Amino acid sequence: MPGIEEVARRAGVSAATVSRALSGRGHVSAATRDRVHEAASALGYVVSSSASALATGRMRNIGVVIPFLNRWFYGAVVEGAESALLAQGYDLTLYNLGGSPEERRSVFEQFLLRKRVDAVIAVSLELTPDEVHRLHGVGKPMVCVGGPIEGVRTLSIDDFAVSRLITDHLIGLGHRRIAHIGGDPEIEMDFHLPTNRRVGYQHALRDAGLEVDPRLFRAANFTIQEGYAAAKQLLGTPGDRPTAIYAASDEMAIGAILAARDLGLDVPRDVSIVGIDDHQLADFFGLTTVAQYPERQGRMAVDVLMNELNPGHTTPESLDTPLPYDLVVRSSTTRPDFAR
Repeated sequence: MPGIEEVARRAGVSAATVSRALSGRGHVSAATRDRVHEAASALGYVVSSSASALATGRMRNIGVVIPFLNRWFYGAVVEGAESALLAQGYDLTLYNLGGSPEERRSVFEQFLLRKRVDAVIAVSLELTPDEVHRLHGVGKPMVCVGGPIEGVRTLSIDDFAVSRLITDHLIGLGHRRIAHIGGDPEIEMDFHLPTNRRVGYQHALRDAGLEVDPRLFRAANFTIQEGYAAAKQLLGTPGDRPTAIYAASDEMAIGAILAARDLGLDVPRDVSIVGIDDHQLADFFGLTTVAQYPERQGRMAVDVLMNELNPGHTTPESLDTPLPYDLVVRSSTTRPDFAR
């Protein structure tokens, strides 16, 4: 196995320059970096992670913690983060907290505190003060995606504003009887996402002079199956059905579209349906939605984290960075019959 000295001789530079070029740390001209990489490739030289860690104090490995592994949104955030980390020469270790509370304690009290990761990205997890204190205590920089956490750099989307935007779209089309499929308040998700989206919907109705009818709300667990079941209940009574359904996630909205079709209803002629996310299947179903760009969220989290890991970085005045979102209008919404 060739060593760093052989790479240095072949590239015509010092071993220290080879180390800087291959680690990405320290100034090296583009031409020199290319020459070092070509030499390393020709010799089959691979940087030893343990040697690099001894030299720099870094493992070049980032821990990413998510609440669910089998949900599209979280997978998309991780995909974006992994792509950005690979471009920076970092590995990714994924921790899925979909199991018991004991698993979460193990991750935050043991695994993340060891020297195996340089920093942590937490996705849609409202970290406790103790979890934040433990990671800060061992010098682990953190970035959280999903909502504000005191003392932590965060990237968050305004769920209240997003919900108002999609509800206002339906109101603007002329809908007056708008149902909402949202999260169960009794099993509130982190950062109060279901509540914020439900409150945004209610405020949009009230501001338009419309009644908030509790009979038009159904709780579901952000899956296609539960969105289907909730929509079946809402659409099952012909004389009392809504003209539009706003589901708090695209997966629930897709379930609602399937339920409407099974009941013999046409989407959007008989009922307009909207969601939030811009799921990979949203375009296939013609679903009107609010895109929140989860892959971009993962990449943005890595950009923030690289700044945190860079010596001499300056922390911005605000620790919370707002995430972008856009209304995407497709074929699942139209004006109701009485407004045409």
